[in-house]
Amino acid sequence: MADGDGKGGRRAGGTNRSLRILNPNGHLGFAPIKTGSFHRGLEERPDMVAADSGSGDVGPVPLATDIASSPREWQEHDLEEMLVGARRLGVPMIVGSAGDTGANGRVDEFVAIVKRLAEKHRIPAFKLGYFYSEVDREVLSRKIARGDAVKGLDGRPDLSDADLAATDHVVAMADVHPFIALLDQGADVIIGGRSSDAAIFAAPAIRMGFDKGLAYYYGKVLECSSFCAEPYAGKESVIGEVTDEAVTVTPMLEMQRCTVASVAGHAMYERANPLYEYVATGTLDMSRCHYEEIDARSTRVTGPKFVPAKEVRFKIEGAGRVGERCVGMAGVRDPHTIAHIDQVIDWSRRHVRERFGETGYELHYNVFGRNGIMGDLEPLKDRPGHELCVVVQAVAPTREMAEAVAITATRQMFYARLPDVKGTAGGVSFLFDEVMHASPACRWTINHTVRADDPLELFPLHMTTAGV
Repeated sequence: MADGDGKGGRRAGGTNRSLRILNPNGHLGFAPIKTGSFHRGLEERPDMVAADSGSGDVGPVPLATDIASSPREWQEHDLEEMLVGARRLGVPMIVGSAGDTGANGRVDEFVAIVKRLAEKHRIPAFKLGYFYSEVDREVLSRKIARGDAVKGLDGRPDLSDADLAATDHVVAMADVHPFIALLDQGADVIIGGRSSDAAIFAAPAIRMGFDKGLAYYYGKVLECSSFCAEPYAGKESVIGEVTDEAVTVTPMLEMQRCTVASVAGHAMYERANPLYEYVATGTLDMSRCHYEEIDARSTRVTGPKFVPAKEVRFKIEGAGRVGERCVGMAGVRDPHTIAHIDQVIDWSRRHVRERFGETGYELHYNVFGRNGIMGDLEPLKDRPGHELCVVVQAVAPTREMAEAVAITATRQMFYARLPDVKGTAGGVSFLFDEVMHASPACRWTINHTVRADDPLELFPLHMTTAGV
């Protein structure tokens, strides 16, 4: 790793021991790497190139149906940029949560892409390591049967056999251990299954013997690339450096700065308690972090602590298919119809029930312009806009039934009869007459933690070769 030659990052506290990682994208494949700042980062000769490729933000559909939410072309673009850059420098490349979900099929797809790209660019042979994160439902069922509780998160009850029956795919969220193990085996490129975002970057730092508090903080602040910088500029590249004393982050896009506000703000991002980050083996405590802008574009952080857990518990995520889904849209501009939009929806529901009965399907209405995003949490739902868009979602066992329910529900909004209305022209309009076939309706079925005696037991390791 870096030997203190001063290239590409600042040496905190005068130490010569450091690890410098270039992260080009906070969600590989979801929005393509901005090549300008990435190539600028490669010029700084980092010790490693790493990126996260997954998120629960994409919803349950990709995991339940074993697909990627990101376009394949974008994924290949990002993997190509990273692979060519890392191999040219002769430094390791790490990707975690392959293909948005980290499911086994997504890992296999990324491994295949890397092999094809290595052949395309005639890259000399290298070791390609990968690990899986999918958990067999039977393994979880046996744990439940012997009383080894699979504990629910966010108020969920412990996992039940009914939850498992409704689940199509389950993944466990890896900590640092499979990344470290594959690096120990000499992997030049690692494709990981579902992983803690922070672990992807913390793993090589912990492997080098850096303090775990600094290492996990390093991972937390790096995982979304330039989200830790300002002004906001999408997912540009960032270089982070960890030493024995501190973590320092510097953006590679010239117009951006890593400030105290931007770095601290990102460290507190996406958590119920902004001062703590949880992984399988413990808790990152950021309550005593000290932030210092050491130049016009870089911020240095000291003080994070890691508190080991009493037992190792891995978060597991599961999703299952509910049914086929079709979507219709209706626009509303008439003030009287807007004032009585719930009655219009009730009319639509009633006519669907008359045709299809009370059960065997689901029907959902999202009223954008009133509370389509926040639902009952919307504080202004009693003050809708001057025009609304009602999105109708129909879910049914078959595509044909979903389409029929969606068409009926959407068109009946046009025919709704309201008090004091004498005209027959209807109070809604349609962007187009037909309904759209959407992705299957799916739901999160598992958001739990499972105990493990061995931190590698849920994450099978594999090693192959790629290149020519």
